[in-house]
Amino acid sequence: MEGFNITTECYIRRDSDVLFIHKGRNDMNTGKYLGIGGHLEEGESPDDCMVREIYEETGIRPEELKGLKMRGMVTFINSKYEDEYICLFEAEYTGKEDPSQRSCDEGKLEWVNKDKIYDLPLWEGDREFFKPLFGSDRFFSMKLIYDGDLLKETKIY
Repeated sequence: MEGFNITTECYIRRDSDVLFIHKGRNDMNTGKYLGIGGHLEEGESPDDCMVREIYEETGIRPEELKGLKMRGMVTFINSKYEDEYICLFEAEYTGKEDPSQRSCDEGKLEWVNKDKIYDLPLWEGDREFFKPLFGSDRFFSMKLIYDGDLLKETKIY
């Protein structure tokens, strides 16, 4: 399937907070808050990629995470950017050090209270997948169709 990227994204919880990266790079995500993650490398499974990306961006080791699991699959279709499949993960941070104090090339790591998440600059579709991600334990699949930065359609399965 030419033109599709496969990426991972994890929302790491600590009490009532969620770890985000406030993107600073000059790309389609600049200025937005995202979960921790990135692109699969050759030979990686989504789980392999997620563990690697979490460590690279936050310094968090797998043994510092409880319940790391894939919770959903999002198909991101966009007229302006490359389409992608996003494997969504969730986990609970059990480590002692604060990863938000760590320097990250991708942007600034920040703990955000769940009640404040919807106030952040986000992709509009992220607001849609937060509902099943944070509101249910079931696996879900979602399709987000964008025209540039404007969300045109959402389908959840």
